Amino acid sequence: MENRNNVTEFVLLGLTQNPQIPLLKCPMYYFLAHLSFIDACYSCVNTPKLIVDSFYEKNTSPFNECMTQIFGEHLFAGADVILLTAMAYDRYVAICKPLLPFCGPNVIDHFMCDLNPLLDLACTDTHTLGLFVAANSGFICLLNFLLLVGSYTVILHSLRTQSLEARQKALSTCVSHITAVVFFFVPCIFVYLRPATTLPIDKAVAVFYTMITPMLNPLIYTLRNDQMKNAIRKLCRRKVMPGDQ
Repeated sequence: MENRNNVTEFVLLGLTQNPQIPLLKCPMYYFLAHLSFIDACYSCVNTPKLIVDSFYEKNTSPFNECMTQIFGEHLFAGADVILLTAMAYDRYVAICKPLLPFCGPNVIDHFMCDLNPLLDLACTDTHTLGLFVAANSGFICLLNFLLLVGSYTVILHSLRTQSLEARQKALSTCVSHITAVVFFFVPCIFVYLRPATTLPIDKAVAVFYTMITPMLNPLIYTLRNDQMKNAIRKLCRRKVMPGDQ
């Protein structure tokens, strides 16, 4: 079968339209590396306690430890299942449905390798694949966003019968999470829940869910925590007035 892939690398223009940006190369063993990490974490959930319990005749488990163990089991087992399924699909695509051919331009008008900019460079019909991207990535983002909005609607509705102090405390708790959800999901929905077209604004929008939101999350949740704010205030006072202990 003739190999139509004439492109061996892609040039990322980046945010500044600079063609001199270094090339981004993907690791070959991405799945295997993550699978090994998840398996290592999964095995550490039960194995240490099993080893310790083997030295005692009577084995007990405190409530909090038991709940933590159950959470760890399901978390890493679920991640394991999802990753193994993705690996099976990856092999199916590689064998039965080879990747789209790239035989023309190799300059990506983006600061990262993303689906829609790559589909623009493929020298084959990508209409069906574009619909699949919208149905998969876009729909998942929209569904999760609607579920989160629905949950907070129920929370806000239930607060009507609470006291003013209770409402303020609950809203203060929810604001940080709502902010993170909006900053992440709204840009994702804008980019992926539409036909496979690349817009000039996509690069600026992608900055939100790839850089700004992950950086802001720790800051948002930290500044909403009263204990953390008190610790920061004490640290600042010690820096400004080192003699006052």
